[in-house]
This record gives sequence, C-alpha cells and structure tokens, in this order.
Amino acid sequence: MKKSKFYVFTALALVLSLVLGACGSNSDTSSSSKGSSSKTKQVLNMDESAEIPTGDPSLGTDQASFIVFGNTMEGLYVLGKNDELKLGIAKEEPTVSKDGKTYTFKLRDDAKWSNGEPVTAKDFVYSWQRAVNPKTGSQYSYIFAGVIKNAADIIGGKKDPSTLGVKAVDDKTLEVQLEQATPYLKSLLAFATYLPLNQKFVESKGKKFGTNSDNMLFNGPFVLKDWNGTGLKWKYVKNPNYYDKKNVKLSQINVQVVKSPNTGVNLYNTGKIDRVVLSAEYAKQYKNNKDALTVPEATSWYFKFNQVRNGKKTDLANENIRKAIAMAFDKKSFVDTVLSNGSIVSNGLVPRNFAKDPSGKTDFRKASGSYLKYNADEAKKYWEKGLKEIGKKSLTLEILGDDTENAKTTGEFFQSQLEKNLPGLTIKLKNVPFKNRLQLDTNQDYDIQVAGWGPDYKDPMTFLDLFVTNGDNNRMGYSNKEYDKLIDQAKNEYANNPQKRWDVMLQAEKVLMEDAAIAPIYQRAVLRLQKPYIKGLEYHSFGPDYTFKDAYVQK
Repeated sequence: MKKSKFYVFTALALVLSLVLGACGSNSDTSSSSKGSSSKTKQVLNMDESAEIPTGDPSLGTDQASFIVFGNTMEGLYVLGKNDELKLGIAKEEPTVSKDGKTYTFKLRDDAKWSNGEPVTAKDFVYSWQRAVNPKTGSQYSYIFAGVIKNAADIIGGKKDPSTLGVKAVDDKTLEVQLEQATPYLKSLLAFATYLPLNQKFVESKGKKFGTNSDNMLFNGPFVLKDWNGTGLKWKYVKNPNYYDKKNVKLSQINVQVVKSPNTGVNLYNTGKIDRVVLSAEYAKQYKNNKDALTVPEATSWYFKFNQVRNGKKTDLANENIRKAIAMAFDKKSFVDTVLSNGSIVSNGLVPRNFAKDPSGKTDFRKASGSYLKYNADEAKKYWEKGLKEIGKKSLTLEILGDDTENAKTTGEFFQSQLEKNLPGLTIKLKNVPFKNRLQLDTNQDYDIQVAGWGPDYKDPMTFLDLFVTNGDNNRMGYSNKEYDKLIDQAKNEYANNPQKRWDVMLQAEKVLMEDAAIAPIYQRAVLRLQKPYIKGLEYHSFGPDYTFKDAYVQK
C-alpha cells in the first residue's frame, strides 16, 4: 500500500517501521545494464520490520504483503517513478466507450507466469471473480464495489460471481464494465487485489496457495524464494520468464526481519545492510549524517476505537470518551521526541499533499481543516462528561500494538500522556507479533489500536470509505447513516460531477472527525540511512511502499 492499501488497512507493519532494504555485495550474478558496472554484483540486502502475513493477493491487507506483490506481480498497470502509472500486462491504453463505463484492454503477447505459461485475460477474470466471491473471505473485496459492475451485489450475496463486469473476449482481450465512470480507475488497476491469478495453479494448490513461496506463482520482475510462511528470512530472485527481464538490473534481494533498532543500525554500520530506517533515538543521532535521507509519505496514523467487542457495545461507544482520548495527548511532542524523523502532526484523516480539488489548486487537508487538536483542558471536560454518561468513575483500556521496540516506545508515550491528562484512566499495553495483531483486528478483539493507512489509489476515497458501516476495514463497530450516505453519493450519484463529489467527501471527513470515530495522530515520514550507490529504487505514495524493478547498485 500504501501502501495500497493499508491495510487497507495497511497495517501496523508500518507502525514506526524499523528497517527497509539495502544494497550489498554477496551475489554470484552480475548485470551490465546502463548505470551499473558489469563488475558490480547486483544484490540488495534488505531488512523488514514484520513477517509476511500472506502470499495470496486476494487475501492481502497489509503493507508487508503488498511490498511482496508489488515486486513479484504485475497487473494491467504498474507504478513507476514519481507514481507514474505505466502499462504492465496491458499492451496499450484501452479503448473506452463514450459513457466511460466499458474498457477494452489488449494484453501483452509476451507476458508469462514464472512456470512459463502465458498470462491471459482469463487470469484476470478468475482473480477478480475470486476476490469478490464471499467464500474467499477477501477483506479487500470492497475495492471492487461501486467500480466493477455487479461487484457490490456479488459481495453482498445477491448475485453470482460469474456476473461480475469482466470478460475474456479472447486470450489477449479483456473487457471491463464499470458501474459508472471512475476517475481513479488506472491506479486501482495497479493495486494488488486487481492482480491476475492462474486458475489452474491456484486450484491445484487449494488451501496451500499463498502459504509459502513454493505455493505461489509470479508474473513480475522477481520471484519470491525461501519463504516458509512464518519465517523471518526470504529473498527475491530475478524472474527469467519476465517479459522485460533485460531491463531488470538486480539479480537478487535478500530479506531478513529485524525488530530491534540497535540491531538494524549495527547491521548498517558493519556493511551487512546498506539502508536502514531510523528509530527516534538514532534519528536524532544521524539526522545530519551524509547518508541520511528523509522521505515524506501520504500515510495517516490514528487510534482506532473499538465500539463493539464480542457482540457488545464497549465504553468507547461513548462519543465523549472518544473525544477525550483523541484530544488528551501532545501530538507535537510525539512527532518531535518519539519519532524525530520528519513526520508531522495530523488533525484529520486524509493526508496533506495527496489530493487536490477539481481545479488542482486546493489541497484536501487545507480545504477540510483541522479536527481534534491536542487540548488537555477540553479533553478533561469531555472525559468527565463521558464517565458520568457511562456511570463510571474510572476506566481501564488496552492499547494494541506490534512487538517491535519502536511500537513499545510509542505505546509507552500514549500511556503516559493519557493517564496524566485523564484522571481515572488506566492504560495497559499489549504488544504482539504483527500477524497476531492483524488477527486481533480482524476478530475485533481489542480496545484501542494504533493503526496506519497508506493509500491504495490516488483519491481521498481510499481513506474515507474505510469507515462505512460494516465495511471490511471498519473493524471497530463505527456506524453513522449520514456518513454512509455521503460516501455513497461520492461513489455513485456524483461520480461524474467532480466538484460535488469533492464537496461531499469534505463533508464526510467532517462527520467522521466530529464523531471522533478515530483519533488522528500523525502523517508519516521516514528517515533512513542509505548508501549513495543505491540507484533507481522507487518509493510510492500509494500501493507498495517501494519497488525494485529499476533499482541497481553503482559503485
């Protein structure tokens, strides 16, 4: 996601990610592509902060998985430099009907799966029908709803998956029918859930599909190797069947999960990895280092408040309790002292510098305004009112987070701030492995969660439709009929009216914030140490965090 989405939600794999990847020099293969030396071994040694939860694109909800798909798979479009949408499996731009509802794509003749079989239009039809089929259990099925014809009814069990608006005219011609014209369609078609799947392979693997690298099939620049489904190490290897392999410079990318900031920095300083994300402690130490690199992101972080647990309303169903918590911690102090990496305070859901109005002049964040700012005095008033309404004098709540050191430090900051500013509140911290946290979120078995969402496509809707009633990424029991109506209007009634669509999306965020459905915290930036010989590594504001197709080592 991103980031795509985040999960989306794009997941707490993002929560203060410790380390990403780096270039190294322990390969037996080299490249002579432009920009790299034939004597330079084209290998990356990459650290990650979280395990891969799934290798099934239909089931992926998190950034760890989306990074894998973004580097091993291709859809009709792919992301390039500066988030440019480039043709992927699509051979050329589609023909589009006058009403903007029917797209016809011609597919590349030379696109192949990693087992040598051709990529066909049927692979897209099978994958999309599988994703919207309720039996699959895809949390991202909603990303088809209101876009691809009949998707919403299929997801709701009202129609058969075979009625989805996608058809293989022949092996290399794909016809896509939309519910209405969709301005952000191209960026959707680059997203993981829209990737093709080889039906024969998937069905031959059954429940084992996507559980480890031996049970996965790829059509992108790299193939995943040595991932056993739960382990902390894996690698990407250049795909010999990739249609554009001549322009793929890297031969191999080695990955290991490292959850300690100290370990990550030590690996960097000893040359075992060549790029590392810095925690707050090291960010302060290295921010003026010649290798320091700050990358702003369009990723929003916030508290998710679980209003329904085990079928019963929680104390967080009280609006005043939520508002109290949302306003009771010093966001500026958090980004300055805990993160120290260039991240900025957020007082809304949709990040700044991500989406502009139809005129292209006004940023969404500026147009929408600020909500739920830090104000300890106001927070205390809401708190006292909320406690009176629920008939309690004190409250104990749990904050769920990952088991990384940074996530633990984050939890401790919020624990201290909230207990200090809200008398009678006790905060307990629960830190678990990333995969376990995803499951707790899916089961809606938590009180408060520090959640992050990176955009799946370049439009405010990628953030706003997370919180519709019973949405697959809601997972916190929030429901507001007015909010649902506004989101529906933006997706349907005003789909072809850019200004009205923009206006109702602004109204929707206002409703969400006035309800304190979530508590915005910050918009992330990442401070890295990165060796100067890493070239062509592309970072993205939506979809996968980064892609390696154009990357190479130049020493």
